Amino acid sequence: MSADYLDGNALAGPFAEIFAADVTVAVGRCASCGLTGPVAGLRVYAQAPGLVARCPGCEEVVLRLVRGPDAAWLDLRGTISLRIPLPGAGA
Repeated sequence: MSADYLDGNALAGPFAEIFAADVTVAVGRCASCGLTGPVAGLRVYAQAPGLVARCPGCEEVVLRLVRGPDAAWLDLRGTISLRIPLPGAGA
């Protein structure tokens, strides 16, 4: 067994820093049409058991967010990338 890797607990600090930021200002790229824009520009539908965000260019699903009483599920399979500005960092 190799010791060249860390377990998932190594992500705790970086994830806390990322998700403490305002994700609505994050810039994503649609996996379907390649349109790039802020999360705040997505079309969000709340008529489901969660939130579904669609690309304003092609209407494909970019992300899904479902919250339960003790957990949240985030599906980003419609997003190629998500650039999240970090608090206190320069633009």
